[in-house]
Amino acid sequence: MRCDIPEGLRWVERTEAGRAWLAELPGRLADCVARWELTPGPPFAYAFASLALPATLPDGTRAVLKLQYPDDDSVHEATALAHWDGRGAIRLLGHDADRRALLVERCDPGTPLHSLAADAALDMATGLLPGLAVPAGAPFTPLAEEAAGWADRMPGNWRRTGRPYERRLLDTALGLLADLAPSQGEQVLVNQDLHAGNILAAGREPWLVIDPKPLVGEQEFAVVPLVRGAELGHCPAAVRHRLDRLSTELGLDRERVRGWAIGQAVAWSIGGDQVFPGNVEVARWLLDEM
Repeated sequence: MRCDIPEGLRWVERTEAGRAWLAELPGRLADCVARWELTPGPPFAYAFASLALPATLPDGTRAVLKLQYPDDDSVHEATALAHWDGRGAIRLLGHDADRRALLVERCDPGTPLHSLAADAALDMATGLLPGLAVPAGAPFTPLAEEAAGWADRMPGNWRRTGRPYERRLLDTALGLLADLAPSQGEQVLVNQDLHAGNILAAGREPWLVIDPKPLVGEQEFAVVPLVRGAELGHCPAAVRHRLDRLSTELGLDRERVRGWAIGQAVAWSIGGDQVFPGNVEVARWLLDEM
C-alpha cells in the first residue's frame, strides 16, 4: 500500500531506527486499513511523531488513524485516552499495541486553540483542564521518575552540544527539579505536551485534547506546556501572563508552576544534537523573576 511520508516526519530518516520504522510503515498501514475496514485519506502534513491520516469507518464514522513512532513518551497514549473516556479528550476507537496503531475520534472542524486570541484561548484552557486532572497510577510514568531522567541527561546534553546556554540555567533547572519532584501534591493524570496546538475545536465538546504524552504528577505541572509553548505568544510578557492567569484561575501554586516550567523548558531545550532556542529563552525569562 502506498505510504506518503509528510515533511513533518522526515526527521526520522536521520537515524537507523527511524529508517527501519519508515520501511515498515506501508505494511503496518495496510494491516490497519484491513483490520478496521478503513477508507483512508492523505496523511496530515503537520504530524511530527506519528503518521496520522484521516479515515472513514464502514458506518461513516470519521476517524484518524495514527501509526506512532515508537518513542517512550507516547507509549501510554492509548491508555490515557481510555482513562479519560472522551471527557475533554478525543475518544479511543481502536488500538493495536503491536503495531503502535491508534484509531481515534476525528475533531471537526479541528481548528487549533491557538487560532483564538491569547486570552480567549486561556479562557477555554482553564475550563478544560480541571476535567483532565483525574486520579491515576500505573502504568503511567510518575512525573518524579521522568524528572529524574531529565536531570540525568541534561548535563551530558549540554556539554555534547557545546554548552549552548549559561551554566546558571542548567544548575538552576537541576536544583528546581530536585526540590519539586519529591514534594508534589495529589497525583493525577497530566499531559507533558498539552500545548495550544494539541487542543482542537470539535463538535461533541467545544474543545478536545489530542496526542497526549501522559505522566502521573501534580496539577501544577499540567499547565506547564501552555506556559512555555510559543503558540500563544513568545515573549517575556506573554509567558508571564500565561503563568499568572493559569496559576490564579486554576488555584495552583504559581512558584511550583514556574519551577516546573523552567525545569521542563531546559530539559526539552536539546533533542539529539539539536538545540531549541525558544525553550532556552522561556527558561531565562522565568528565571529572571527569581
